[in-house]
Amino acid sequence: MKIGVLALQGAFIEHVKMLRQLDVTAAELRLPHQLEDLDGLIIPGGESTTIGKLATEYGLMTPLRKFARAKPTWGTCAGMIFLAKDIGIEEQPILGAMDIAVDRNAFGRQIDSFETDLKIAGLSPEPFHAVFIRAPVVTAVAQGVDVLARLDDGRIVAVRQGHLLATAFHPELTKDLRLHSLFCAIVQGTLA
Repeated sequence: MKIGVLALQGAFIEHVKMLRQLDVTAAELRLPHQLEDLDGLIIPGGESTTIGKLATEYGLMTPLRKFARAKPTWGTCAGMIFLAKDIGIEEQPILGAMDIAVDRNAFGRQIDSFETDLKIAGLSPEPFHAVFIRAPVVTAVAQGVDVLARLDDGRIVAVRQGHLLATAFHPELTKDLRLHSLFCAIVQGTLA
């Protein structure tokens, strides 16, 4: 199994390290041909506008859309925005692969970043310590999208649609490997 991490901008190194802790072959992805031998892809947190601009500049938008339609793809924070079909603005390049609407920077500025414990469907009962940094929130889901986690106020922060996974927070900034393990199970086809 080989999982790529989009390495244009953001917290990609941390995802690579987490995957390697799970004995998964991890590769940094910067060019279209690097998608060819991947079984799955992680789109990391960072700045979604910058990720979209760089993906466009490197000729990655069409290949990434094709990949996300066919193979497991996980977006974290900015990656969630990049995967979504609706982000409230039209001028930003996005993949539009996941049937969700997202409110970018839903929690405010950098100073409003926070951490909290979440119960996440599909993980063991122990709460997952989630790190939110200028995070988005899912405002709407289409039929076929499963909500995996909500904040105490009901806002949606983790979703899955078949082979697509999205989290509003940064699991790569913790030591908890459970979400990376969950994604690996999606890639291997062992998670229904």
